[in-house]
Amino acid sequence: MGYSLMAERTGQREGVISRFDPRFWTVNFPRPMMASVVTTAPDALRVDCVFYRRGDLAGLIWEAEDREDHPLLAYATDRDFRQCRLSFLWRSSGSAALDGVNGAVLTIEGRDANGDARSWYVRLWNYASGTEGDAQVSLDFADLTGGFLLPEEADPVWAGDVDRMFVSLVPPDYAEGDETPLSAPTEGWVELSEIVCEGPGSVLAIGEAIVPEHGLSIATGYDDSYHLTPARLLRNALHLGYRGAINHYVGMSHYFRLEALYGGYYVSLAGGVLNAPCAAWHRDFAARAAPLGYGVIWSLSYELFDAHCWNDWKQRAADGAAGQTGWEPPSALLSPAHSGAMNYLHTVARAFVAIGRDAGLAVRFQVGEPWWWVMPDGRPCLYDVAARAALGGEPPVITSVRGPLSPAETDLLDRAGEVLAASTAALCEAVRAEAPGAEVLLLAYLPTVLDREAPELKRANLPLGWQRPAFDVLQLEDYDWAAAGNSAGTARGVAAAEARLGYPPSEQHYLSGFVLRPEDRDQWRAIDAAAEAGRVRGVAATFVWALPQVMRDGFTHFDEERDVQPFDDVLFPLALGREAEVAPELSTAIVTSAGGAEKRNADWSAARTRYDVGPGVRSEADIAALLAFFRARLGAARGFRLRDPFDWSSGEGGAVSPGDQTIGTGDGTTTRFALVKHYGETVRRITRPVAGSVRVAVDGTETPYFTVEAGGWVALDSPPAGGAAVTAGFRFDVPVRFAEDRLTVNRASFLAGAAPSVPLVEIREGGDG
Repeated sequence: MGYSLMAERTGQREGVISRFDPRFWTVNFPRPMMASVVTTAPDALRVDCVFYRRGDLAGLIWEAEDREDHPLLAYATDRDFRQCRLSFLWRSSGSAALDGVNGAVLTIEGRDANGDARSWYVRLWNYASGTEGDAQVSLDFADLTGGFLLPEEADPVWAGDVDRMFVSLVPPDYAEGDETPLSAPTEGWVELSEIVCEGPGSVLAIGEAIVPEHGLSIATGYDDSYHLTPARLLRNALHLGYRGAINHYVGMSHYFRLEALYGGYYVSLAGGVLNAPCAAWHRDFAARAAPLGYGVIWSLSYELFDAHCWNDWKQRAADGAAGQTGWEPPSALLSPAHSGAMNYLHTVARAFVAIGRDAGLAVRFQVGEPWWWVMPDGRPCLYDVAARAALGGEPPVITSVRGPLSPAETDLLDRAGEVLAASTAALCEAVRAEAPGAEVLLLAYLPTVLDREAPELKRANLPLGWQRPAFDVLQLEDYDWAAAGNSAGTARGVAAAEARLGYPPSEQHYLSGFVLRPEDRDQWRAIDAAAEAGRVRGVAATFVWALPQVMRDGFTHFDEERDVQPFDDVLFPLALGREAEVAPELSTAIVTSAGGAEKRNADWSAARTRYDVGPGVRSEADIAALLAFFRARLGAARGFRLRDPFDWSSGEGGAVSPGDQTIGTGDGTTTRFALVKHYGETVRRITRPVAGSVRVAVDGTETPYFTVEAGGWVALDSPPAGGAAVTAGFRFDVPVRFAEDRLTVNRASFLAGAAPSVPLVEIREGGDG
């Protein structure tokens, strides 16, 4: 495995596209309205909108600089449009008429010839021929004039330094800034077809690098990608080497229909399930994924954008406070006990899996991170009206799940887990009713459901009702741990989830990621390592979360061949006595001057040990075992473990104490430390500790919160504070190989008391990981 963070192309393959290629337009708009853009032909696109207020406005946007695609795949920046002529056919319905007062305007943002920032407003009707809903529009950017009435209000455009331009789309009775709800939601659409860009500036270079297919799959989310065309999103996934299924989170803030009520807007099933722009986008996404060889896992969570969530659907703490995430603006957690909220999710799930089924995709559905929310101070949100009824009417109030709980409180958590498990089972039943034979998956976020400070919380949020075979696949996610390089936390969480729910690695997926902020892009190193660890563990699929952040940060994963020295992790089968020969060796270059003075240079930083284990052969049975072991190792080809009879422990006389050897000093960030043994000023790397023998202390206090990783690495769950001494005690074996490809044992000499010679030599292992 390998990765890089690309900020720009450095000689990778390029091609060309026509400027204004339909795949690379985006949309933007204010809440609560919704819009999407899809490509309908190589030279055509369609924008779908739903307007809720008189002042709603969507923009169909072309950026001079590609701020969306992965740097290997982005189109070149060219802010000079003066040598471009753009034409297209315009068709529209449900939005302001092209010839109306509020008809479509092309807003051009940039700088004038003097370099001063400004904008121009070009009324498209002034450059159209045809009718208000079906017209040919032709724009010559070298001779373009803004203003509503021409020539009276002419405002000549200087298109030599443009940042972006966008076409505004508004409801028929648009009034700028007016938040008055429309009498009913209004759906509108615009199609641009036969898009042609001509002139010397009509072509742009674009990245066409193709990363070889690798072993990782990709996740994405509609809330982060709604403004892009599906064709653009899938192009990035394909070129970056991701294959298999795409784990697609349908989101919590852009898929629903809304109705106006009490001065707000609330999710609604009036007129259908999904809003028209969302449905159009996902139909296009599914239709394009199938021929590219992608499957789609439709992921639906128990989260809903708080401003549009019905109040009685929300999980609540005992004091009535709603459970809200830390996102801004926040999302709310739906109560698993509320029949209305759960039935709504059933309807949404059926709508999405139907889209996949109709596109010819095998139906795969993920229940995404269902849980009872816990407030930052530890209060669980088990007390909405529906939950109280389901949990016994007047359940005991848990003031914090982080601490000792009474039997009544743990019983409450058990019952909450039963309610949660019943709700997820019903959701899966709804999916299978829509699509018989559908594969159902559960996604659990380990840092929350296995919070070390709240050990009893798993009763509610990792309930026994999820035990195998409740789901076809258990998906595990731990991006807080993965991004921080906390491999010990991951290993401990995975082991706990496996032990509690019983899904073997072959029935698991692992989701590694993600990087929330672009300034933290260095976290991709740890995420890539976590993905590799998931693959090594043998899970059925490993996903990187998520594609929008991969594109933003230039994360590029690739598989690479490594020279791996074959090693069999088995112990030499014969017990060695103290008569075995042990010979540490070094390499020192010595130069002697004419006067007898010496100059010595140590070529090796540490000794390498040679052994002759022949004296350990004490019987003909030992000879037979030795010969079989030699054949299995292919002579000198494969390494193995040897227990050195004189040096096999971190302490004196074989004792093991957590304070034996200093292995590092805390810096508040690092969690992984290499095992070493000190011999005066010489440090020996220990790569083969004996399983179960390692003990660790931080600042003199022994801790159980660590795991031992391959190569002799200690991974602490949390980084030690700056200056804290990290120490360890352990027993260890020496990695060795047979020194020769030939082994000679003479039975007559052996019976006469002559020990055979069985030379071994220590293997250098860096233990880096």
